[in-house]
Amino acid sequence: MKKRHPTILIVEDDPDDQFMLMRGFKKIGVTTPMHLMNNGLEAIAYMMGEGKFSDRDKFCYPTFIMTDLKMPGADGFAVLDFLKKNPAWAVIPTIVFTASTDLDDIKKAYMLGASSYHVKPATAEALAHQLRVLHAYWITCEVPQVDSTGKQLQTNSRGKLGERFPQAESASSSKTVKGTP
Repeated sequence: MKKRHPTILIVEDDPDDQFMLMRGFKKIGVTTPMHLMNNGLEAIAYMMGEGKFSDRDKFCYPTFIMTDLKMPGADGFAVLDFLKKNPAWAVIPTIVFTASTDLDDIKKAYMLGASSYHVKPATAEALAHQLRVLHAYWITCEVPQVDSTGKQLQTNSRGKLGERFPQAESASSSKTVKGTP
């Protein structure tokens, strides 16, 4: 069952990189709604549907997240940690898209639940190619269905292989934010 309303959340503080990402997605023909956040705190507020992000018709629940690592305020690790500590949201495909080639950054990103880790390419052509590959792959992935608030729809595991695992508690049903810096 494919996502009906895919939405990309991009967490990037650098205006030049924001421009290049948006231009790169446009160049490869992506028409999926995209929302730019300037840091991890904004991304967490978006996920929680807080403040200006409370209108889920305008700020649809993300089905795909791209985050830089090194940003002021809350960084990409804070975003990953927030998602990991909220099991209902930990399932969202989350790509680290950064300039860092530091081996410790790579290891920590995966430890915090990153779906993949990619280093930003140096040219616009290489960026367009990388975005095309990433988008084509992730847009075809199956993810749990959610309502407009981001709450995962309950499924029935009775009599199925996964019945021995409890369903994740919906992070959006709780007002307590776990993992916020």
